[in-house]
Amino acid sequence: MIPLLRYQSALLLRSHRWLPLLLLYAAFLAVGVQTGGPILDSYGLAAIGLLPLAAWLCRICVTNEPPAARACAAAAAGPGRAHLAGVLTGALSATFLALVGTVYVALVADPHASDHHTAVPVLPAAGAGLMAALACVLLGTAVGALCNQPVLRSTGWSILSGLLAALLLLVASASPANAAISGLVTGSRDGTITAPWLPLALTAAIAAAATALACRLSSRRS
Repeated sequence: MIPLLRYQSALLLRSHRWLPLLLLYAAFLAVGVQTGGPILDSYGLAAIGLLPLAAWLCRICVTNEPPAARACAAAAAGPGRAHLAGVLTGALSATFLALVGTVYVALVADPHASDHHTAVPVLPAAGAGLMAALACVLLGTAVGALCNQPVLRSTGWSILSGLLAALLLLVASASPANAAISGLVTGSRDGTITAPWLPLALTAAIAAAATALACRLSSRRS
């Protein structure tokens, strides 16, 4: 799997399709996470942008290869493993941005609650913020796995369904990503840090199931 991940990472870097996403997320952090803002609110905001970003990175990685190169990779390693490498590359790339966002918020945000008087310890807040970010990354990866080939082969339907799914999962109260973000925002009112263990576990299970389904379909439809 390591050679496949290296191959997919090289494809991603050389394509430069990641650059607009990187600039967009950097602008999102620069505008949304203001210097001196409450740290838990800032972590909630930083996590919001990661769900659609992870979905789009997954799309880039599973559609990046020319058909001939995809066929060669599938023949050499198996279509399921080749597809899995693409999904994992997208997820790992989004995880890297989640780590960068976590550090950025820790550096610029105010380690206090929304009242700017109740102190909030930075390291536990950063841990909770990173967990919420990872929950969004995992759910975005699930969206990317289900809304692109081999599940959906039409480019138009893939893009439309992916964007709609990402939006719904951010605003729906039943979404584990929404629960993780809401926990940070609610805790910011009185400085309470609640680690989103359950949302993170749920998103991990959803991402694993979605990826397994996509890889199985890839094996059957190759």
